[in-house]
Amino acid sequence: MALLQVTEAGLFCERGGFFVDPWLPVERAIVTHAHSDHATPGSRRYLTAQSNVELLRARLGEIDVAGLAFGESISLNGVHVSLHPAGHMLGSAQVRIEHAGEVWVMTGDFKTQADSTCPPLEPLRCHGLVTEATFALPIYRWAEPASVFAEIDQWWQRNQLLKRTSVIFAYALGKSQRVLHGLLERHGPVFVHGAVLKYLPAYAAAGVAIAGIEHATAEAVKAAKGRALVVAPPSAMKSPWLRKFGAVSTALASGWMRIRGARRRRSVDRGFVLSDHADWDGLNSTITASGATRVWATQGYSEILARWLGERGLEAQPVATRFKEETASIGDSETSESTVDTQQP
Repeated sequence: MALLQVTEAGLFCERGGFFVDPWLPVERAIVTHAHSDHATPGSRRYLTAQSNVELLRARLGEIDVAGLAFGESISLNGVHVSLHPAGHMLGSAQVRIEHAGEVWVMTGDFKTQADSTCPPLEPLRCHGLVTEATFALPIYRWAEPASVFAEIDQWWQRNQLLKRTSVIFAYALGKSQRVLHGLLERHGPVFVHGAVLKYLPAYAAAGVAIAGIEHATAEAVKAAKGRALVVAPPSAMKSPWLRKFGAVSTALASGWMRIRGARRRRSVDRGFVLSDHADWDGLNSTITASGATRVWATQGYSEILARWLGERGLEAQPVATRFKEETASIGDSETSESTVDTQQP
């Protein structure tokens, strides 16, 4: 029997007595990162990467949580567990599980591209791999992040000539901070929605400096007279909060902007293809580097990825989960945060 099994509460290691990213409250939860679809409230004890502790507390409140340094190993009922960088966002981790010479890895969400707000993905060797499949189609191939940030920079400058405030929508946790940290230059004041602002202290505590950011109030943004850049979650689209700023140009930073027509469906002026997930090539290279002969694919295009891998000789299967990370129809990995976002302008 595999070290991991799928239960009603999530992925469970019976021998070790713990769950990985459970979607129901459990006795012991190991959490790969602080996005709401992976960090469920109500568990008695949490274990996560040290750099994710404050983000998890910001998400879940006062919890019993222990932090583990990347690469540090602990024994849970004789099962050796360690956490390793996933490259998805600050604090994101892969979970390595070893017992009696058998090794399984749960990637959580991950990406292979460089990101200055978090450590890069660490390739891990294993017998069994549980991988996300959010963008598991060959059409999803990402450009270098530097070129995307250059496009954002140029868009901001053009909007200033038209005296329009630039509003870019990005997930409140992870993507927004990546956009803020990746700005090539500050051409004017930078403001953020309250849902983005609340996570900045945790980034600062982790050594990711994002300075000179102000809370996006109507008065402050209007006073900038079209020179400002505002970063907000997708849930703020078409909201009364946005209408207070006057003339604006809107954009969305998402991997789904790679799909023709996605920008039109989201009713934004620009779409920037910037994802915090692995693209098709990143998924395949990571799976190959793992050496795994058994692969479970979760989220997104899991059936397609499993079929592709099976045709190449691997024992692969899709695994149904309740993770609700990005979907092509929604294009917002923080869908469960929509209420929170709109309540914290």
